[in-house]
Amino acid sequence: MKDYFIGVDLGGTKILTALSNEQGDILNQVYIPTEAEKGQDYVIDNIIKSIDSLLEEENIGREDIKRIGIGSPGPLNIREGLIYEAPNLNWKNVPIGRILEERTGIKVNLENDANAAALGEKYFGAGKDVDNMIYITVSTGIGGGIIIDNKLLHGVKDTAGEIGHMVIMVDGPLCGCGNRGCFEAVASGTAISKKARELAASKPDSLLYKLVEGELAKIDGKILAEAAEKGDELALKIWDEEAYHLGIGIANLLNIFNPEAIILGGGVMKSLDLFKDKMMETLKEYAFASAYNSVEIRKAALGSEVGAKGAIAVAMGG
Repeated sequence: MKDYFIGVDLGGTKILTALSNEQGDILNQVYIPTEAEKGQDYVIDNIIKSIDSLLEEENIGREDIKRIGIGSPGPLNIREGLIYEAPNLNWKNVPIGRILEERTGIKVNLENDANAAALGEKYFGAGKDVDNMIYITVSTGIGGGIIIDNKLLHGVKDTAGEIGHMVIMVDGPLCGCGNRGCFEAVASGTAISKKARELAASKPDSLLYKLVEGELAKIDGKILAEAAEKGDELALKIWDEEAYHLGIGIANLLNIFNPEAIILGGGVMKSLDLFKDKMMETLKEYAFASAYNSVEIRKAALGSEVGAKGAIAVAMGG
């Protein structure tokens, strides 16, 4: 009998459910809207329906599924399979692991979504050949996961690896967590787009301003990259600052964990070529030489598959 695995990437707006074989190859997958406003019972019912529809399409029984892996926003209690709080779902103290196990008869592993992505890159992506790595995703926010000696670092209360809330600028911008100067508040895609809009407002002659015809709300990472590639000084300055802040954050991680690889993912990293050299200069300046010389900076390999592959990695035991 073959072993199959189910991965569930649970998001605030959509849910991806994937079926894989024992090698982690995705055989089939389905997206559904989360519709969290309809309540947790509705959402969980739809997850189960998604699982059953995949199994029916592939002519596989529930008894052939070894485990379900869930990548979820948190904070979580992964040992108890409990979502303490997921603001984008409006969930508190939801024992999703127990509920799914009771209703499907299949064992469930729960993991923070950013940690799940780190496991996906470790087992199926850019980290397959290393034992010690840090995955960082830079998009609307900043998150990630830390793997040391092939084990995901959880901490006492499963909150280790909150990379985005490392303070890199005392008295810096206010973060959504209530603190100031967090990595996320300074260097996320949201943060740099906000800064670009503020600066462009006083620079109507800049290419950045002209590309959006003065509609500053349209400025995002893609527009910022386009302006920089065309030599716009304002855009280049913003990317230089992004490189500096990313370099500071990564240097801190290198000095603490001394990993073999830093794996960079998320939408902002599509523009890595614009700022990598400056980021590496900063990294070299602030990291210990031994840590800097022994690390590889890699782009994530899984792209849009990271949610599915991460959840599958959680199911396979991580």
